[in-house]
Amino acid sequence: MAKNVSLAASARQATGKGAARQARFRGKVPAVIYGHGRETQSLELESQALEKALHGIEPASTIIDLAVDGKTVKTLIREIQRHPIRPDIIHVDFYEIHASEKVKLKVPVHLVGSPDGVRNAGGVLDQVTREVEIEVLPENIPERVELDVTALKIGDSLHVRDLTIANAKLLTEADLTIATVVPPRAEEVAAPSPEAATEVAEPELIRKVREGEEEEGEAAAEGGAGGPAKPEAKAGGAAGAAAPPKGEKTDKAEKPKGGKES
Repeated sequence: MAKNVSLAASARQATGKGAARQARFRGKVPAVIYGHGRETQSLELESQALEKALHGIEPASTIIDLAVDGKTVKTLIREIQRHPIRPDIIHVDFYEIHASEKVKLKVPVHLVGSPDGVRNAGGVLDQVTREVEIEVLPENIPERVELDVTALKIGDSLHVRDLTIANAKLLTEADLTIATVVPPRAEEVAAPSPEAATEVAEPELIRKVREGEEEEGEAAAEGGAGGPAKPEAKAGGAAGAAAPPKGEKTDKAEKPKGGKES
């Protein structure tokens, strides 16, 4: 059965984010209590006392005897808000319950035993569902629900319908899988790194050299990076040009004898 934990709280007059920050600065935890048609009441609790009371229990299925200004009521914790970075509790919601009225709540499912498929075939136990919702009287609230998985072989599963909870009604869908044993996971083959992929040599392009290409390539190589190679000078003429035939005038005008150039 569920445990009972006692806590003391006091009414909190100021509300809002500013008041909540002030309460936390003083070592308090802001809280509210509601349920059974009562108006939502703002409370505050000692931070250290709350952390100590919640240590080692299942908060969702634990009955809290909450004393508010001298009057004690039975409650369930509906929500615990914690700081996004630190483990500090920053707010708690309490729901008042009556002994004669059934309540709806979620209880954790704990797996018991080592499956046959894990021991003898190297399988892996996978818990798919970790809590179920029930309807029950406060005095019959279980702290948790246990499920024996010892007989499971590879490929076997257990479902919500396989749970047995005394004096409680299961509200979670019966066909929902609780646990299954799956085959051993194969080791993943590491994909080649981008650096390794770039090291693969590209295929060499082979084609037939056309006539004249080889000579042009050799000539370009002799010319160097500055430009094409200069043709060899022929004997008897200027470099790069053939000597003009006899009797023909050159492009340059001859100087007239005995006179000035015009």
